[in-house]
Amino acid sequence: MPKDGPQPVERELPTDEARDLLGLVRDLVQREIKPVAAEQEAAGAFPRETFRLLSEAGLLGLPYPEEYGGGGQPYQVYLQVLEELAAARLTVGLGTSVHSLSCHGLAHFGSKEQRTEWLPDMLGGGLLGAYCLSEPSSGSDAASLRTRAVRDGADWVLEGTKAWITHGGVADFYTVLARTGEEGPCGITAFLVPADAEGLSAATPEHKMGLNGSPTAQLHFDGVRVPDARRLGDEGQGFSVALSSLDSGRLGIAACAVGVAQAALDESLAYTAEREQFGRPLADFQGLRFMLADMATQIEAGRSLYLAAARRRDAGQPFAKQAAMAKLFCTDTAMRVTTDAVQLLGGYGYTTDFPVERYMREAKVLQIVEGTNQIQRMVVARHLAGPESKG
Repeated sequence: MPKDGPQPVERELPTDEARDLLGLVRDLVQREIKPVAAEQEAAGAFPRETFRLLSEAGLLGLPYPEEYGGGGQPYQVYLQVLEELAAARLTVGLGTSVHSLSCHGLAHFGSKEQRTEWLPDMLGGGLLGAYCLSEPSSGSDAASLRTRAVRDGADWVLEGTKAWITHGGVADFYTVLARTGEEGPCGITAFLVPADAEGLSAATPEHKMGLNGSPTAQLHFDGVRVPDARRLGDEGQGFSVALSSLDSGRLGIAACAVGVAQAALDESLAYTAEREQFGRPLADFQGLRFMLADMATQIEAGRSLYLAAARRRDAGQPFAKQAAMAKLFCTDTAMRVTTDAVQLLGGYGYTTDFPVERYMREAKVLQIVEGTNQIQRMVVARHLAGPESKG
């Protein structure tokens, strides 16, 4: 192992601008995020000031057009920024991914007037977003959602409950999917709802096994009135908005998973180089060396998979299958790698004195969010073998 410890990831970046951007991110991570990550996660502290700093640095709108205040960066660059953020603190990396997801509907389905009015503040004005699709009774079966929006003159009135909302109660705006018509996917419409809308409230955040700095909460819509001007896309187009957003969002989760796995590997490398048993560093024992090699190989494969999908997206090619594959593989990899990291550190790995137990707890949720890995397998299988028969 290099005497200076784990080395920064060697990245494939398309431009000098992108290389400078990654340098800025690494500097910000070392100064502002990583030193306080363990303490703030243990305290359940939401890093709102960190997100303001990211917004000021132009890091919350990287994949969106510069004309609306975005960074104009290709997705392959944006995802590598996410990976660096997640490696330092998943609450920040995942939060950045969720914010980007919440901007997708407006950026890709909103009118020119809507984008001009709202997108600049969402991308670089210090605001933070959340994405509202899941409900207490509809998670994987998103097309069965029950939150309803009823037309009332020039407005829509929203009634219902959303569940498992990252940034629920702390976001400044919510992209909300609600039923405006018939049952099934064709009766759903997307809306951009400000957090201060009358009748909108958040429940007490869920008590989770990890990711304690990131609030996850139910949102209650009790007669929330939203002007038709805040409808995103056509009436009944909401499910298409949701699927398009999730294809991109799944790549964000994949990148975050690789970041967590990389952090666990780096911690394992540092520990096994310093810790001695039987008069030799742990890193000298072949069984442990093979574990490290397997961890590194899985991480590199995951990184290559999400970057290949991102390049397809950047080129305007279909990438839904590749996004599902990347989310599936990278999050399963994060779970395996973080579990192995705890094993490599032995008893110390099971204590809060080292971060690998936190990485393992955090990795678990990545196999669940934005479509469980069982759903990802269904998505991939449908691309390969067609839809399931109705029986």
